[in-house]
Amino acid sequence: MSLRPTLDFLLYDWLNAESLSQRERFADHSRETFDAVFDTCERIAREKYAPFNRTVDTQEPHFDGEKVILPQATHDAHKAYAASGMLSAAQDYEEGGMQLPYTIEAAANAFFAMASVSIGSSLLTKGNANLLLVHGTEAQKQVFARNEFSGRFSGTMCLSEPQAGSSLSDITTRAVPDGDDFENETLGPRYRLKGNKMWISAGEHELTENIIHLVLAKIPGPDGKLIPGTRGISLFIVPKKMVDANGQLTGERNDVALAGLNHKLGWRGTTNTLLNFGEGKYPVGGQSGAVGYLVGKPHEGLRCMFHMMNEARIGVGTAAVMLGMAGYYASLDYARNRPQGRPIGPSGKDAAQPQIRIIEHADVKRMLLAQKAYCEGALALELYCARLVDEQHTADAQAADEARLLLEVLTPIAKSWPSEWCLEANSLAIQIHGGYGYTRDFPVEQYWRDNRLNMIHEGTHGIQALDLLGRKVLMEGGKGLALLAARINNTMERARQVPELATYAAALGRALQQVGSTTQAAWATGNPSDALANAVPYMQGFGHTVLAWIWLDVALAALQSDATQSKAVTTGKLAAVRYFFHYELPKISAWLDVVASRDLTCAELPEDAF
Repeated sequence: MSLRPTLDFLLYDWLNAESLSQRERFADHSRETFDAVFDTCERIAREKYAPFNRTVDTQEPHFDGEKVILPQATHDAHKAYAASGMLSAAQDYEEGGMQLPYTIEAAANAFFAMASVSIGSSLLTKGNANLLLVHGTEAQKQVFARNEFSGRFSGTMCLSEPQAGSSLSDITTRAVPDGDDFENETLGPRYRLKGNKMWISAGEHELTENIIHLVLAKIPGPDGKLIPGTRGISLFIVPKKMVDANGQLTGERNDVALAGLNHKLGWRGTTNTLLNFGEGKYPVGGQSGAVGYLVGKPHEGLRCMFHMMNEARIGVGTAAVMLGMAGYYASLDYARNRPQGRPIGPSGKDAAQPQIRIIEHADVKRMLLAQKAYCEGALALELYCARLVDEQHTADAQAADEARLLLEVLTPIAKSWPSEWCLEANSLAIQIHGGYGYTRDFPVEQYWRDNRLNMIHEGTHGIQALDLLGRKVLMEGGKGLALLAARINNTMERARQVPELATYAAALGRALQQVGSTTQAAWATGNPSDALANAVPYMQGFGHTVLAWIWLDVALAALQSDATQSKAVTTGKLAAVRYFFHYELPKISAWLDVVASRDLTCAELPEDAF
């Protein structure tokens, strides 16, 4: 199956992405230029990525003592991606970009994620460069960001440490001023960093001339001690190879050393590293300590890094969607061709009858329909969030602010919901393949392995849930939550006028009311320990309500565009809506009830009882 018809429907029939060309920033574009981008990306994904998905899984990166070796296919894919202009697709013309809407960029990148999610690391490079465009100096933009957008350099995000994991308060990487004139450096105040960073994707390779690490580190206080908590965290540009003020390599290696490669369950085509900063293996100017250039102001590193992290969270959600979609298409094809079993009549099975294909069995249809509901619904959510990014940057002031608030509330869902439920879709794809699903003769086991990492990437479920219930639904007096409720109510009002959808509108109304009452009940005591003890079930109930809304809104568009698409396509979308409302939405009561009652079963259990 092809992804293109689904993307076209969601972009043009549902989100009206073509209307973005009426805005000044996108005035040079039209549906024709958008489609030309999709044609190019679909072709590159088909030719340079998909045929080598198994190759990069089996030929993992290895270190020969001097450099990390990757399959030639990875080099070819990176070169083709960079040449396509997609690294800077949404950037200004002055930055060498195409000034495409982010909605179109996100949709175009879906082709690569579905073809082979672990071949490329463009997400981090783009996020790195985007951060520098916002928070960097003009010299930092010119030397680092623009070379990343061109594909000459690549970028990473260095947050976690072996002893700290996701607890950034506990990082110990230290940055001290490099000399008395450290503030007079052209590329920014110059520091020396020492510490270790763990789980750094694309932290070492030979795909580009240079790797630009964005590193969180703490500048010691006047007493020489690191400031506790996140207040002391600053952000630094640490290039793998030293560069001059014009961005040219000086021939000197920075003091950043590969300590080891992590071999993960999935995403095996992407190097994942432990990096040592400043251990003295590559002294710069005869001194140990990795040279880093301060981004923004001291002690404001986490605020700067969150600019990159939120982008990355939407990207991780999209990657999870596309892995789920790849498994769905594979299992659908298998189900249409695999004969097994016989129909059951009033007298039971007749062994004399010919076998039927497994897609004719009700339970296989259930598993296929679940995958369709999870994956197409999640894809719609990611594209909706991408559309909000365009609203935030190009709409009038009120609409832009509303988009900002909606993104704050929806981003935890956009990251976590697909990484849980599209992983479940991958599990169902394996089940449909039966015993063959567990073998490497079919791709579905790799899709599951690759997708399992997305529950950890860019913050676990627990972290996203704490962010949602502990911060996002409360911020600015709950304004973001109220805006989301208003959007959901608008969809419900329109759906009530459509006989096929009226009962779903009523069910969504009850779900929305339960989310609202649960939010209030969770915080009834004002004690964060009570409220947040069941943050993950809250996020699950909240997320399912959001996806029910997305599907209902998509259904309205499907019925309105029925004349332009086949009856089977419309029937499929309405069946996915029916499935989600009948099989999935009823689950929210179980999740939200423990939140509303502030159930402390888990929180209060003593350690020795396990």
